[in-house]
Amino acid sequence: MLKVLMKSIREYKKPSLQAPIFVSLEVVLECIIPFITADLVNQIKAGCGLSVIIRDGLLLLLMAALSLTFGVIAGTTCATASCGFAKNLRKDMFYSIQNFSFENIDKFSTSSLVTRLTTDVTNVQMAYMTIIRLAIRCPLMLIFAFAMAFIMGGKMATIFLILVPLLGISLFLIIRKVMPMFKRVFKKYDRLNNSIEENVSAMRVVKSFVREDYEKEKFGDAASDVQRDFTRAERILALNGPLMQFCLYAVMVFVLTFGSYTIITSRGADLDVGQFSALLNYSFMILSSLMMVSMVFVMITMAEESAKRITEVLTEQSSLANPEHPVYKIADGSVDFDNVSFKYSAKAEKPALSDVNLHIRSGETIGIIGGTGSSKSTLIQLISRLYDATEGTVRVGGRDVREYDLETLRNQVAVVLQKNVLFSGTIKENLRWGNPDATDEELIAACRLACADEFIEKFPEKYDTYIEQGGTNVSGGQKQRLCIARAILKKPKILILDDSTSAVDTKTDALIRKGMREYIPETTKIIIAQRVASVESADRIIVMDNGKINAVGTHAELLENNEIYREVYQSQNKAGDGDAEK
Repeated sequence: MLKVLMKSIREYKKPSLQAPIFVSLEVVLECIIPFITADLVNQIKAGCGLSVIIRDGLLLLLMAALSLTFGVIAGTTCATASCGFAKNLRKDMFYSIQNFSFENIDKFSTSSLVTRLTTDVTNVQMAYMTIIRLAIRCPLMLIFAFAMAFIMGGKMATIFLILVPLLGISLFLIIRKVMPMFKRVFKKYDRLNNSIEENVSAMRVVKSFVREDYEKEKFGDAASDVQRDFTRAERILALNGPLMQFCLYAVMVFVLTFGSYTIITSRGADLDVGQFSALLNYSFMILSSLMMVSMVFVMITMAEESAKRITEVLTEQSSLANPEHPVYKIADGSVDFDNVSFKYSAKAEKPALSDVNLHIRSGETIGIIGGTGSSKSTLIQLISRLYDATEGTVRVGGRDVREYDLETLRNQVAVVLQKNVLFSGTIKENLRWGNPDATDEELIAACRLACADEFIEKFPEKYDTYIEQGGTNVSGGQKQRLCIARAILKKPKILILDDSTSAVDTKTDALIRKGMREYIPETTKIIIAQRVASVESADRIIVMDNGKINAVGTHAELLENNEIYREVYQSQNKAGDGDAEK
């Protein structure tokens, strides 16, 4: 785990090493100052001159200034190193997630990945800051202060040999009790974030069904669950403070009582005033170091589970990978399914697709129709390797899709998914996701083909119109047409429309299909639809049922020979086909 995390330090190695060095120099000076002070007190008691006082006073002032300077530099380099480390961690995790397949994303869940990129990284950042500063400072301070306490206080310093093991055992028991609680609480954080994400993304549904109170109650329960677990953990960790305070006051009472008694009875022979003041200072140093050690342990305890969760993301290997010698050229848009079966999970009892055999010629227009859950979308996701077939082979351009370079394959297989997504930015910026180098003329041509130019030209800013996050300031039909235009700009060999005209009226739907036939005849077009009208002009139509191909044929052939297709067609014609654009 540490090896994986340390790879993210990179350019921040220098400040990460500088911080402990300057902390060490700060500690050495802090530990020497009480020793010189004690010597000065004894010299004053012995009747030294003003020159000695000025000399030692200036030396103490210089040491204090240097200690302060080293402390400031240590703090600055520590902050630089920890913030840089956190930046690199987030960057590395984000890059890793970008390479994940859908299967990997499903494994972690979106809300869990968000928690790992935010809360978990912050916890690790704080722990790293603690490690390179306090975790260096505390042991050094303990060692130096112990040594100086025994030099200055002799037998009286043995009290520390009793207290330190006592505190160590107590800390171990506290951490052992708290660790399982933190493991539970981070999983609950994931559920809390999931509740927020779900509520915000579905706000229109929540308001339309007047379910605000229900969502508030659901969020309140999740937040209270996290709060209860954190409270239990913090209550146990809070025992650390009183324990430290008890030890601090016990030492102070011991040192003051027996120190004063020793000075009085021995008249300064065994312990003088200077040594006594130094011993008090070293007592404070030792106990404050122990308190900081406890804080370090608490921070590391909280961060350990976060570090494990981050490491899981960084070490996760995508279930889809490039072959050793990938193919970078796709011959044409032909698609072949040979005895293909697919499961979303190895644990799944039933395959989503079974024994699929299908052969699509380059340039064909293929319609796919079927009931909900018939695995229409699953079928097309195997073409662009969003998932890999569990059994059998999927070929594009005559070659197994697993032989291609992933980027090459996906650039030649444009998919307009069922759930359309637009990003924050202008219409131009969204369209150029399809082709970053597209000219304005190419953008306009693609939008005309997708029947999007008619509403874009009505906007005051036209193609410079700003699209809000998620495309909330355009209608469902407008969003679909922009997504189709974006896919067309890729100039792919295969264009897949996954129910992506469901929110447009039948007239516009027909115009889009007509435009694609005329302007991109060599592109293989696969259209998944619920409406028969959207696929009836296709060269062939595939009827899906329960994860299998039930029939393949033209509109006329299927009307005559296929009961499923005929029932869908008749039910839609009876209901009428007057869909209006949403």
